[in-house]
Amino acid sequence: MKEIIKTDKAPQAIGPYSQGVKANGFLFISGQIPVDPATGEIVGSDTETQTVRVLENLQAILACEGLDFTNVVKATVFLKDMNDFSIMNTVYAKYFAKDAPARACVQVAKLPKDVNVEIELIAAYQ
Repeated sequence: MKEIIKTDKAPQAIGPYSQGVKANGFLFISGQIPVDPATGEIVGSDTETQTVRVLENLQAILACEGLDFTNVVKATVFLKDMNDFSIMNTVYAKYFAKDAPARACVQVAKLPKDVNVEIELIAAYQ
């Protein structure tokens, strides 16, 4: 059985998908882009600022379920330009300071709203 997870503290879905889905002891969080949930606008034009906003959005979705980044078991990072890997990674490391999850990071041709970074997560309920 699955349960749809939604919070107004993260951007609303801009298509036919859910912010998150709880199923079988896991929370699957859809890819988040750097949208300010209060304004609906993209935050920043640089990868560092955008990565912070993306991780804040993810944190809000985790928090609405009583979870945090220590519950994350898998992350997938999508970058517009792999040359921004170290910038994204520096910000990412601040949020995953201990026992980082498994992760993949890929460069993609284009992201929604032409942003620089998108991240999706899978977290485990403990």
